[in-house]
Amino acid sequence: MKRDRELAAAVEELAAADTLAFGGVGIAGTLLPATEAYQQLERALAERPAEVRQRLDRLLEHGSPAGKAYAAALLDTVDHAAGRAAWTRLRDDPGELTTFTGCLMDQTTLGEYAAERLAGQ
Repeated sequence: MKRDRELAAAVEELAAADTLAFGGVGIAGTLLPATEAYQQLERALAERPAEVRQRLDRLLEHGSPAGKAYAAALLDTVDHAAGRAAWTRLRDDPGELTTFTGCLMDQTTLGEYAAERLAGQ
């Protein structure tokens, strides 16, 4: 029960996320709540892959642009073909998001970010 609530809370956090960061941000290397939720779901994928994948599919459909990117990235970690399919679907998404790589912040569209991920695969 508690694990189900934690999983639901992590998905909810990603669904509303406006910033995409896979590690610490800023000089202090602070983990954003969405990054912590991403890491929680990443761990849960190893324990309950079918349940987490269902939630990721819903997140791909109904999440914020950053939430959709997190979902595609998570899918890519467990099933490269599913991840690539998700990135391909997101390639035309005009939604905007903020990305962080360490201290570097950037603004982009989900479509541009997805195209970069596809080009890098």
